[in-house]
Amino acid sequence: MAEPSRITVPATLESLGRLRAFAREAAERAGVDARRAYGLQLALDEIATNVVSYGYGPSRTDAVLGLRAEVSGGSLVVTLEDWGQPFDPRTRKLPGEEELSRPLEEREPGGLGILLAIQGVDRFDYRRLGDRNETVFEVRIGEGR
Repeated sequence: MAEPSRITVPATLESLGRLRAFAREAAERAGVDARRAYGLQLALDEIATNVVSYGYGPSRTDAVLGLRAEVSGGSLVVTLEDWGQPFDPRTRKLPGEEELSRPLEEREPGGLGILLAIQGVDRFDYRRLGDRNETVFEVRIGEGR
């Protein structure tokens, strides 16, 4: 297992580009194919946007996001860390095929970003460790899906 690389950024929407760039560079270094790398960036962007928008209260000007990347067992594992409210994205009711086939104006709002995140990577996990949320995104290295 290679030494993990890390980045910490302010928990703001303006910082999301730095997180995507970090994930893209980690995927390139690890040899992740373009399709999986794109899915990883999209998944990370969706979850990080939710954390910035809902996980921290408006008075938290010191809030940060941490991102860690490491290669383990033929996969790139990227872990997003935040110190906001506990929230396991896997517990959110996700839109099903029937819901997705309905016109946009007839759908219930929310859930699509989390669905994209979960489906965009090979493994998606969440855990609460003390006062920290960790969301794990894993993509296999090598050939496309």
